[in-house]
Amino acid sequence: MKISVKDGAGGKRMQHFLNDMVLSIFGPSTVGDIGLEQLDDGASFDKYVITTDGHTVKPIFFRGGNIGTLAACGTLNDVSVMGACPLLLTASFIIQAGFERDDLSKIMYSMKHSCDEVGAQIVAGDTKVVEDPIGIYITTTGVGKTWEGLISNIDGVRETRKYPTNFITDCGVQPGDSIIVSGTVGDHGISLLSERDGLSISGKLSSDVCPVWDIVRRALEVGGVTALKDPTRSGIAGALNEMAQKSNTGMLINESDIPIRPSIRAAADILGINYTDVANEGKVLIGVMKDKADSVLNAIKESPYGKDAAIIGHVTEEEKVFLSTKIGAKRLLDMPDGDPVPRVC
Repeated sequence: MKISVKDGAGGKRMQHFLNDMVLSIFGPSTVGDIGLEQLDDGASFDKYVITTDGHTVKPIFFRGGNIGTLAACGTLNDVSVMGACPLLLTASFIIQAGFERDDLSKIMYSMKHSCDEVGAQIVAGDTKVVEDPIGIYITTTGVGKTWEGLISNIDGVRETRKYPTNFITDCGVQPGDSIIVSGTVGDHGISLLSERDGLSISGKLSSDVCPVWDIVRRALEVGGVTALKDPTRSGIAGALNEMAQKSNTGMLINESDIPIRPSIRAAADILGINYTDVANEGKVLIGVMKDKADSVLNAIKESPYGKDAAIIGHVTEEEKVFLSTKIGAKRLLDMPDGDPVPRVC
């Protein structure tokens, strides 16, 4: 059986791929309390978390960013959604011979700007130049560390429930918890696809790629945060289902409360794509104890990246994710087979 594009596109197919090809070979890790078997956004060791990510976006330069912005933010965000303060990155560049030096310089400056936003540094890397027609691929590894706000948040959560790790996981929710999304959804994947296809859509279409650390920091300083997840490949539908499945819970999400730009909704309708299934690169889903939800939401809205944040639903005991539609119906919000938009991250 040959590898398919969908094996790396998030969703059900990727979950099967990881179980069959990764966990079955490498098995559980024993370094920290969050390891490979949890399939979280990274792994923990001592007072640190570590994560790695590869980036093959097409086009390389897009509205709202470029592959450098994406490479830095993608890894910084994976560290951030474990509650860790981003500390450092390493980067590996595979570059096609003939690639423009000016373009490479723009990409590197974009990476530096994203790191500067959160106080992280690129400290090591590697460069390969090949003749294959790839443009440029970038792989980044990130390290984050524990900090006072994270410790205080987990101590507060442990006053009401067991919480087995010293970092935030994507499976810490319990029935009754509220679910917050930090801003409008669908921006990255649908914007890139419309740009590739040359669609003329009224209104602003732009990637949302940005660091989410300021949002996470503000939420943890309020407290009550039980789970974090950045809804990249397979979008919020995939991320919400993954959070629910790992915590043996369900969710009820209110469609009318999901923030989405009218231009993104219009483009999704034209393209025949469900906006809940496509990648976001500057958003975070937050599970938070109900009595803290409003305070966390207000804190997030004070961030320049969180002004469109909203409480979109709550955790249930049903072990399925349902969407309460605008017309009052209730339908299953299933995990997609994979992200319908290839090569956006």
